[in-house]
Amino acid sequence: MTERLYVLLPPSLGKALGGRRSSARGAFAEELSEPRNAVLSALGDAINRGRQRELESTFSAKGDLLERAIAATKELETGAAKLLPAWRRYQGVVWTHVAPESLTPLLRRRILVTSGLYGLIAGDDPIADYRLKMNASLAPFVSLSRWWRPFVTDAIVRATRGATIVNLLTNEHTASVDMQRLAAEREVINVRFVTGDERSAVGHDAKAVKGVLARRVLLEGTASLAALSWRGWRSRLEDSDVIVTAPLTRVV
Repeated sequence: MTERLYVLLPPSLGKALGGRRSSARGAFAEELSEPRNAVLSALGDAINRGRQRELESTFSAKGDLLERAIAATKELETGAAKLLPAWRRYQGVVWTHVAPESLTPLLRRRILVTSGLYGLIAGDDPIADYRLKMNASLAPFVSLSRWWRPFVTDAIVRATRGATIVNLLTNEHTASVDMQRLAAEREVINVRFVTGDERSAVGHDAKAVKGVLARRVLLEGTASLAALSWRGWRSRLEDSDVIVTAPLTRVV
């Protein structure tokens, strides 16, 4: 596949533990260093305040998950965090179905991920364990996604010169990108997942097929977007968008 394209994917809330300490830097480490440090500093301030409800809201976690998130943040602050490539760190349903371990390094680098902590990362970038949704409530940011938007949009534009962008982001993560500007400067194909009757959007149930579609477009190019047929899911072109419809459920 010689077509130049990038796929925008959301991160996974579920993440692998472990990794190794490394000085390796990702594709956007220099460009996004300052905003990343600002977010990390805000997380550190929240931890220092020690308000349980605030921490539960910030990290969207309780109990052991919250303790893990706090410990991971402290390791990041001290520079002691262990790193894994993003494609190994993320373990959710979308990423399982992308099966990035069997993609080439070049194709993994064509995956761009919006992240509440990192802003933007490529699929091969080394990242730490962390927990921070893009729509998290984090002082002093009124809206984390809105705050990230100019930084993330600039980074995407600079990284994707001459390429087509396939947008597979959730609404939460789309909010971190100025899609109007991006569409004015790049060819953008938005993919929408809807119910079988096309009356409403599909969220969690579309995770597996989103991963399947991401993998297919990376391997076969954008022409494959309108030819999906997988476990009852089907896709079609509609203007510049791709509509993926869920299987119709049988009424018994």
